[in-house]
Amino acid sequence: MATLIYVQVSPHRLTLRNAKSGESVTTSPEIALAKGRKPKVVAVGAKARKQESRNVQVLNPFAHPRTLLADFGAAELLLRTLMAQVKGSRSLFGGPRVVMHLQDDPAGGFTQLEIRGFQELAKGAGASQAVVWQGPNLTDEQLKSGVFPKEGRVLS
Repeated sequence: MATLIYVQVSPHRLTLRNAKSGESVTTSPEIALAKGRKPKVVAVGAKARKQESRNVQVLNPFAHPRTLLADFGAAELLLRTLMAQVKGSRSLFGGPRVVMHLQDDPAGGFTQLEIRGFQELAKGAGASQAVVWQGPNLTDEQLKSGVFPKEGRVLS
């Protein structure tokens, strides 16, 4: 069985949890990137803020007044870095399955473009499958069974 990672996304906090092992990481959704042709991750979370300089840019890829996904490239690097911390041992079945839980509620709801963006974000970070969810927080049992509460909705 592939690893299942639950990702809770908000402009102020990013939480990833491995539903199988229980390993988790919670951090501010910030990333410090060394400037250059190919950005290199210098630090993530609160440590990222301390790295800002002329050669290092600090971004929050989930902070924008109109959308939750503000910088796709930086978000992908941040998610990939954090997924490595909770993914556990490599699976023979490829990348992990990921549930992206969007914890923002924009006026008018999320557009199809934003939903697709989050699916592609998870896949670009290494997921074999990605589901986008909006609603109450999910338990490990709900994640494993794929039966989510009726109070929310699967967006993808």
